[in-house]
Amino acid sequence: MPQDFVKIAQRGELMPGKMKRVDLDGRRILLANVDGSYYATDDTCTHEESSLSKGFLKGDTVKCPLHGSRFNLRTGQVLDDPAEENLRTYPVRLDGDDILICLT
Repeated sequence: MPQDFVKIAQRGELMPGKMKRVDLDGRRILLANVDGSYYATDDTCTHEESSLSKGFLKGDTVKCPLHGSRFNLRTGQVLDDPAEENLRTYPVRLDGDDILICLT
């Protein structure tokens, strides 16, 4: 079954080393530009209801602003407590200047 990709942003909206939250189909998605590669994960920290887009991006790692849990943006893996559950990640594809993700 083919995956359905939807436009989430355009390349010019997100410079390298930056991230933002995008609300899409009732989900809060974190979109990050890591050295020209784009990664999409759930925006809400798995430890508590905190927006990761308000956190800190260093390389391919995002740090939650509330309690300091860190996550790998490529895999969603938890790197530091207190979070114990990995983030859900979403496939990203580029189509010209459009950044697309698959929610399924």
